[in-house]
Amino acid sequence: MAHPGGHYHKGDGILLNTWRLKSGEIIQGNFSFAKDNKIFLEQEDGVIKPIYINELSSQDQQLAKLKINKCSKVNYANLDEENAVNNDQYQLMPLFILCFLALILYALNKSLFKTYVFNARLGSIAIAFLFIFSIFIACSKSDTTTSNNTNTNPIGVVIPKTTTTFIDSAFSAFKPALSTSWDGTYFYIASTGIPNHNMMIGITSWQQQVPITQPYNGTNSWSIPLQPVYANVPLSTKTNLMKGAVAIAVNGIPIFNALNNRGEDSYKIGELDNWGGHCGKGDDYHYHAAPLHLATINGLKPIAFALDGFPVFGAKEPDGSSMIALDTCHGHNGTNGVYHYHGTTDYPYVVGALKGKVTLDPATTAPENQLIPQAFTKPVRPATSPLNGAVITDFIAVGTNGYMLTYKIGSKNGYVKYSWDANNKYTFILTDTSGNALTNTYQR
Repeated sequence: MAHPGGHYHKGDGILLNTWRLKSGEIIQGNFSFAKDNKIFLEQEDGVIKPIYINELSSQDQQLAKLKINKCSKVNYANLDEENAVNNDQYQLMPLFILCFLALILYALNKSLFKTYVFNARLGSIAIAFLFIFSIFIACSKSDTTTSNNTNTNPIGVVIPKTTTTFIDSAFSAFKPALSTSWDGTYFYIASTGIPNHNMMIGITSWQQQVPITQPYNGTNSWSIPLQPVYANVPLSTKTNLMKGAVAIAVNGIPIFNALNNRGEDSYKIGELDNWGGHCGKGDDYHYHAAPLHLATINGLKPIAFALDGFPVFGAKEPDGSSMIALDTCHGHNGTNGVYHYHGTTDYPYVVGALKGKVTLDPATTAPENQLIPQAFTKPVRPATSPLNGAVITDFIAVGTNGYMLTYKIGSKNGYVKYSWDANNKYTFILTDTSGNALTNTYQR
């Protein structure tokens, strides 16, 4: 509120979170601050919307508390720590200054100073005190600048480097729709972001996004580290990574956290289609549930790889035996002694916590933080809003570069027909349930 107009304006491609009340009402706005049992959401053009926390759905109450705690840590934790250090360091500052001035005078006129003010022994004591105080300052400063990074291999286990042959074999059945390459550090996957199966049918909570191709290639390819390293503390997906991907499926489709950016289970609230996926605000198709259907093609090979480098298998162990008990990360050590995850039909579906060491994007904060490196989408049109009551009933290809989505509200159908040409010009024809059609074109 320090400047007029706020941060979010119409036509700027704004991304506003969606908050659900216990009454079922949907409110859009980004968390700004909290006060007196309320959260304050910033909406378009600087509008601030207050909401009582206890009026939010249980999932959104949890998200609100996470954001409040995060703000508290940012605003107060570091300040309190610095103040404590400063108090310890500088409570002796007056004595330090006195000794320092005394030494200057002693150096300027040793004879006069020794006669009337000081003597050599006291000068030596002052020098000693200054030395000890300097060491105290240096040690204290060191404490405040120590890196927060923890030991990433606490049990001394060196994980064998994953062979590119093993990873490539998991993706081979889905070529040439995708391509793979590698160097000494990463295995790369380039894809269009469009899977080899149908999409969108079965969604009952739809935000009006539709799948379009994505530039997951070149320097924007997906990256799997060849040398996984165990993290000291696995990064939980319950309170982290509600933005971006946590894994890449073997058909080149990213897998996101089971929880959406509001902390809700995307599958349970009807946001996902019959294959466990939907589209984000960039019209990018991705999974939130485990793509177990890929095992019908890949057999006992992995169905995905987490972005920490560990593979994700389906309902069976790699040797074909029944899946054994899973840990809180949603995986376990295999018979080869190397860790792997499993996809299941219950939460967290793919990854409960990342077992391996990862790097977080410093521009993001929990719970809406994300991993790097990863591929990013390139939106074609502004993000759309939820369409209450819509159920997606059909989705078909139209020509070589287009689709038509059919949705139903009550007994009436609506349609989204869209296509793109060789110059990346996109045409969307939106027909609502009353038969009104609106055509929009966008250039990527």
